[in-house]
Amino acid sequence: MSPAAPVSLPSIEFINTEATVQDFATAVTLLFEPAPPIVQHLYSKRPYPTYSALIDETAVLLANPDKYLTLEEQLDVINAHPRIGAAKANLSALSLIEQGYTPEDAAKKVDATATPSQDDEVTQATLKRLNQEYEDKYGFKFVVFVNGRPRNVIIPVMEERIKNSTKEAEMKVAMSDMVAIARDRLKKLNVA
Repeated sequence: MSPAAPVSLPSIEFINTEATVQDFATAVTLLFEPAPPIVQHLYSKRPYPTYSALIDETAVLLANPDKYLTLEEQLDVINAHPRIGAAKANLSALSLIEQGYTPEDAAKKVDATATPSQDDEVTQATLKRLNQEYEDKYGFKFVVFVNGRPRNVIIPVMEERIKNSTKEAEMKVAMSDMVAIARDRLKKLNVA
């Protein structure tokens, strides 16, 4: 991420002592996207010595979702993430970078004058189709720790998971990858 990152987290001290539920949700959303079930769980478990400890608590929650969340809440958490290849205007600054856009794209969000290449158009159309196939098969959005890989590299990953996985396995992968995404975001935000 560029030094002029468009987002930042408040101090952990603020989160632990002064933050309203809304303040807390805003901070947690930077790490996990807008997922109220995660916010509610984490808010009730305060204080945290570090943001890393907050993510560790989320890892426990998402590794044992049936213990803490209803099925509907689990789906809400997974569906909080944007679709792979979603329109740039609909992605958070961190999601833009994670999905392979440059920091400059993230700062601009949308360049109305930019014309996508034919390869980009094919990739976008393929991702749109695969997102629909995945959601039709499993009933929730595809989540993967993209980690800056180009969108076209995700296509075979999606195809493999559509072809050879189960709903239960995909929910576990989604929850696990959400934690990996949050850890990566925290590192990029230079916060412990």
